Amino acid sequence: MTAWTPEHLAMDALWEAETAPILWVQGWGDWLVLPLGLVTELGSQTFIVLLLALVFWCVHAGTGARLFVAVVGSGAVNYLLKAVLFGARPSWFSPHVTAHAVESSFGVPSGHAQSSTVLWGYLGVRSGRRGWIAAAAVLVALICLSRVYLGVHFLSDVLAGLLVGLALLWAVLRWEDRVLAWWRGLPTAAWVGCALAVSVAPCLAAALWQGLARADWAAPADWTGAVPADPAGASLTGLATACGGLLGGIAGFTVLHARGWYRADGALTARAARFVLGVSVIVLIRVLGDLLLGGLTGPAEAAAEFAVYALIALWASLGAPETFVRSGLARRADQGANP
Repeated sequence: MTAWTPEHLAMDALWEAETAPILWVQGWGDWLVLPLGLVTELGSQTFIVLLLALVFWCVHAGTGARLFVAVVGSGAVNYLLKAVLFGARPSWFSPHVTAHAVESSFGVPSGHAQSSTVLWGYLGVRSGRRGWIAAAAVLVALICLSRVYLGVHFLSDVLAGLLVGLALLWAVLRWEDRVLAWWRGLPTAAWVGCALAVSVAPCLAAALWQGLARADWAAPADWTGAVPADPAGASLTGLATACGGLLGGIAGFTVLHARGWYRADGALTARAARFVLGVSVIVLIRVLGDLLLGGLTGPAEAAAEFAVYALIALWASLGAPETFVRSGLARRADQGANP
């Protein structure tokens, strides 16, 4: 994006107009940094990973698996758009906006707004209770407000995230049963090929886009705030993280279903043990990944993150359930059970 294109001039005008509302919201006082910082964590990657694991391992395996695919797939879509659109964040565009949180990837659309819409919207709708749906809507609204107050998103970023999230949520709720039935009918070679295509193709497309169409990109001179060193690389790495997780999860769930699935019910102590054991291995994989692959940059870092998160998701979706069953912490699903 160069400073003289109509696209750039239009975005400049939009971001300039949106800066004043952000400053007004931040003018409510620094006392909101802590509570809204906690609220924003309800849409963060770490929290979402832990919640997805909790639902799948300890609450309901079928709901957890479907929720995982919906939320992680949404994350891949979000980072693909970030990696293509190259949108600024408010504190990059204007030094007058205070960044109460640090983000290194591009800004549009808001990942917190999009992911929380899919996550909490899915849980609210599947609960079948109007109160839960209303609570989910309030929570998503608070998360969106927190992103604006913390200075990491423009209003347009949040709106874009909400719209993309709602579109994906609608598609999941409408088509998940049909897609699942079709998927289970695929031969092994076909589903492996499809899983690789939906997880690898977005990464390759984004890498080609950045390497060819945006190879000479630099932060425009009118972005007068503190721009991180490589937002394009950070966006590509975020995309690789989501796509790696999607590949590992899809493969793990598919193989687990062929092996008889498993039940997430049981005594509270068994559920707690499953969660502690499962998360401990996730942390171990993450630490080993950092030790062995840390220090990489650019496409190499993206490839490493793809591999690490594919392994984490494969453990969460297949390795952990098999371990739970074999150790007596969980049981196989009943014959004919529909996950």
